[in-house]
Amino acid sequence: MLRENSSFLETLLYDDFDCKVSMHENEGAMYHLANVMLTLGFMSGSSFVGLIYIFSLLAIGFFIHSLWGWLDACGLDFFMWNLLLLLLCLAQLAHVGYRLRKVTFEEDFSQLYKAMFRPLQVPLNVYKEIVRCSGAQVVNLARDQNYAVEGKTAIDRLSLLLSGRVRVSHDQQFLHYIFPYQFLDSPEWESLRPNEEGSFQVTLTAETDCCYVTWKRRKLYVLLAKHHYIGRLFTVLLGNDIADKLYALIDKLYCRGGVRYDIRLPSLYHVLAPSVESEKEKAADSSRHDSFNAQESPVKKSPPDHAELIGEDSSSLVLEDFADMTGSFMEYTSEKEYMK
Repeated sequence: MLRENSSFLETLLYDDFDCKVSMHENEGAMYHLANVMLTLGFMSGSSFVGLIYIFSLLAIGFFIHSLWGWLDACGLDFFMWNLLLLLLCLAQLAHVGYRLRKVTFEEDFSQLYKAMFRPLQVPLNVYKEIVRCSGAQVVNLARDQNYAVEGKTAIDRLSLLLSGRVRVSHDQQFLHYIFPYQFLDSPEWESLRPNEEGSFQVTLTAETDCCYVTWKRRKLYVLLAKHHYIGRLFTVLLGNDIADKLYALIDKLYCRGGVRYDIRLPSLYHVLAPSVESEKEKAADSSRHDSFNAQESPVKKSPPDHAELIGEDSSSLVLEDFADMTGSFMEYTSEKEYMK
């Protein structure tokens, strides 16, 4: 029994309780329930939702342990340690809730996160660092305005299109389009090392009113070097973007015989398309024949039917147009030489 004239603190510290747990008895259901809560708490992930799940269940488990230590085990040290851990879990929950409340973005950046970063399970705090590096500003690009001009605009930034459509051309020849949530200059970014400088080899023109987010080159390099996770993330995003642009370009690449050229199957060109020498001979014979017909009749020959030019249109490219480029596929005479 408790002493009648003792204070509450003295009662807690010195008086004996009629404890239910002895050395030879079981701990009871309350003790096992607390351990179940702790076990479930340690089975979550590391995202913000996972952190809330972890510390919520841990707080419940430590609270039940505190009750068990106070009511059943009569152990003051056990009660105080679990109470301390309970307070730490509650403080951590408050901190996570504060961070979630502070991670808010404008509409454009929220849509960007939902479209590109949330499918990759990028945490909001990491995405916040990426947005902060860009200055959290959206740049507008009016219709028919150039984002970059070939041979003139320096490669000093990396931009991502948020809305609109941009046309990419080289020497006034259309190459492909850039659509929302695609990088505007990913090939140029990957073509240079951090200490190198260069200029655009293509012209980027807005076909509609566009807006984009941009990162300064040096500032982004510092971020990628500081956070390796963000560096790997941008490597994946840029690689996928360049692959999409390459396949968009291949869709408009044809041989003279109307065969679609696939960069993944270089031997297919030799099988389906005529050789370069035969093409040149046919072109020479055709030019001589055309000049002879022009001398006989002043009437201009009508253009060939669209069916004769399989796959070729005003925006199509011809494989032989790249024959003069260094390292071109046309320089190789066989598949074995190409694959070396």
